Amino acid sequence: MLKPLSEKQQNPAIMPSIFSLELSDLENWLSEIKEPKFRGAQIYNWLYEKRVTSFEEMTNLPKGLRDKLEETFHVHPMKEVARQESSDGTIKFLFELQDGYSIETVLMRHEYGNSVCVTTQVGCRLGCTFCASTLGGLKRNLLAGEIVAQVLQVQRALDATEERVSSIVIMGIGEPFDNYDGLIKFLKVVNHDKGLNIGARHITVSTSGIVPYIYKFADEGMQINFAVSLHAPNTEIRSRLMPVNRMYPMEELMESIRYYTKKTGRRISFEYGLFGGVNDQVEHAEELAKLIKNVKCHVNLIPVNYVPERDYVRTPKNQIFKFLETLKKRGVNATLRREQGHDIDAACGQLRAKERQEETR
Repeated sequence: MLKPLSEKQQNPAIMPSIFSLELSDLENWLSEIKEPKFRGAQIYNWLYEKRVTSFEEMTNLPKGLRDKLEETFHVHPMKEVARQESSDGTIKFLFELQDGYSIETVLMRHEYGNSVCVTTQVGCRLGCTFCASTLGGLKRNLLAGEIVAQVLQVQRALDATEERVSSIVIMGIGEPFDNYDGLIKFLKVVNHDKGLNIGARHITVSTSGIVPYIYKFADEGMQINFAVSLHAPNTEIRSRLMPVNRMYPMEELMESIRYYTKKTGRRISFEYGLFGGVNDQVEHAEELAKLIKNVKCHVNLIPVNYVPERDYVRTPKNQIFKFLETLKKRGVNATLRREQGHDIDAACGQLRAKERQEETR
């Protein structure tokens, strides 16, 4: 089992974010301070429709309520400290939080709309050997509102061209299930029709395989898309790539996945990064096909981005297509992820590692 996070990592000593509140939470708070509940919908409208950055802008609220909000909650946007724009339209943002820590958020443009990849933790403690997010370890969990605020920051950037965030992937820095309560509250806020109103089937959560929370997530009854970072066809290779496999071995992981698909009736996606000479041979593809046989799933093959602090190399293009073709011949629904942001620091955590070396040593 993962050890519990310290109090500081779970509950940072910073001002609560207004964006952490579901509408019902906000209405309950208003009742506690003797304000009518209908003010909650008004505040939500200011936050998510008008996207204001101060309580003073909420001009249909009484001055006393605006002052109380200012005393109690943080509403100011996180500070943008760096931005990289790719020739393909991908934008990676580096944001500074209240306490000075930094996180990454990525806007990806597709034919079907604009997708935002959000971060759930400052750093990560799982130690995947190919990932820049783990450099420097875990500092703290993000508040639910700090995850929501990332989407809002990107939406504000899109407002200039009258575009809209149409989908969200929770695949940025950190392990989402290691911040489970914050994750679930975030999902409820962005999915709410008076919040950002992003449809559940336009949101994807990815985990590296925290087995107890896969069972818990299956029981939530949410229609959120679900992905597992697998990256290996057997437990030996996976343990080498992902230390989490030593806590939750592949056999246990696959059992929890079968529970998820049976309980929800939904398909699962397997993220499979191809690392040159490690997990990318035809025999690995055959082993993978056998492993996931009879699981309702899709495999997303990912040619890895080079990370200077890591030693892995990209699989040659012809080998990638051999791997993909082998899976398809074995009846596996598989696709090759379209590469984006190839001309910027695209790998997860890479921009943070470059710009904030003091956090990632």
